[in-house]
Amino acid sequence: MSGAKQNLADKDLAGKDLADKDDEPGRDELRPQLIKLGLEIGPLVVFFLANAYGARFIAGFGLGAVFPQPIFFATAVFMAAMVISLALSGLILKRVAVMPLVSGVIVMIFGGLTLWLQDETFIKMKPTIVNILFGGTLLGGLAFGKLLLKYVFGDVYRLKEAGWRVLTWRWGAFFLVLAVLNEIVWRNFSTDLWVAFKVWGIAPLTVVFSFAQLGVLGRYALTPEKRPDAATAAGAASEAIE
Repeated sequence: MSGAKQNLADKDLAGKDLADKDDEPGRDELRPQLIKLGLEIGPLVVFFLANAYGARFIAGFGLGAVFPQPIFFATAVFMAAMVISLALSGLILKRVAVMPLVSGVIVMIFGGLTLWLQDETFIKMKPTIVNILFGGTLLGGLAFGKLLLKYVFGDVYRLKEAGWRVLTWRWGAFFLVLAVLNEIVWRNFSTDLWVAFKVWGIAPLTVVFSFAQLGVLGRYALTPEKRPDAATAAGAASEAIE
């Protein structure tokens, strides 16, 4: 009888350990950030695939009159994917981040102009406009003593004012660099290469840059005992990726 009781006690302890692991703060914080990251990258991947296989789809369904080139089909699909992504963000996460929302609105405007005028220049310029808007806003606010990045990332991590100042400068400069890179690529290379760079270049660069800021987050944290982790970097990246 005592052996049976011991086995039950062991099982209870094992079950409690598993429950404790499931309730670890790091895992609970990382899950929504990864969902956000997936929702942000998803439309870009869809855009890439639609451009890569758009010619087959257009030929198969006889849509040449509507989409004379795959980039126009990809633009329409991208616009739909952005709407779905923002809707899922609201349903699953109960909020839509400011930066993806602004990016989504500009996608609708420039994507609409691309389809209406049958000119791919508009969708190619969209990342330039978005990044100049974000970078200029952050650096302009910093020039007037406003730490605007705090309103964007304030729910991800709590920092001293000096930390927000450093991050605002770095993110503002990073967005402007992305704008310059986009201009260089779309003006000098093929549409297919630009699409690939937009998906497999800009997004990874943003993720790497976000992780590179963990040192700043740890140095200026209001609560030094809480070290920045993957959840923090994923949250920052998911806010910034367009």
